[in-house]
Formats: sequence, C-alpha cells, structure tokens
Amino acid sequence: MSTDALGLPLRFRLTGGERHDITQAPELVESYEFETLIADTSYDSANFIASIEEQGSKAVIPPRRNRKQQREIDRHLYKERHLIECFIGKAKHFRRIFSRFDKLAARYHSFLSFVAALIWLR
Repeated sequence: MSTDALGLPLRFRLTGGERHDITQAPELVESYEFETLIADTSYDSANFIASIEEQGSKAVIPPRRNRKQQREIDRHLYKERHLIECFIGKAKHFRRIFSRFDKLAARYHSFLSFVAALIWLR
C-alpha cells in the first residue's frame, strides 16, 4: 500500500499472505514523482533502493540486521511512516475489511477501494 504525505491512500496491491512485500514495491511507486520514499525493513532491497535513487529520490528504509553494509537513515523522517499504519487502522474500522468476509480477492479489493474513497472524502 502507498499513501501520500497526509496519509491518504494512493495505491494498493493484494497478494497472498506468503508473498513478500518487495515483490510489489516497484509497481507501487511507478509513475510517481516524490522526493522521499519511506518504507519499513521489508522493502530493504539493493535493487529497489538503487532504482529509487536513480530517480533522484531519497530512500528512507531501515536496513535489515543481517545486511553486511548497514546504511544510515534519517530517523526523524522515518517517524512519518506511522501515516500508513494510521490509514490501515482507519480502514479496519470497517467490519468487512478487518474480518475479511470476502474470500475473493476482487471483491475485497473493490471494498478496500470504496473505503479508501470514503477516507479521501472525509
């Protein structure tokens, strides 16, 4: 899921629970122009960070603990990652989202899009 600087949803991708987040990362940020990308450690990939920096943007992604070369990040900027967690919390106020009544991904994605539109309209 990606949000803007105000925590409003921009794009999200549904995957199976066993899929890793980094597999969807390039598609989540393609065609966006941004100065800084803030993400958690699951997006720590040398290729992904290199593609972000090639665009002239700054990647604020904490390195995994097992990384041989640890990168420095701006901890103050990283604190803004709570905005996406806040959006997820707002979306989970809708019972159909948090309990996952819809077993088909297309229906769940459609209702999640509806909830995102409602949050945008607040």
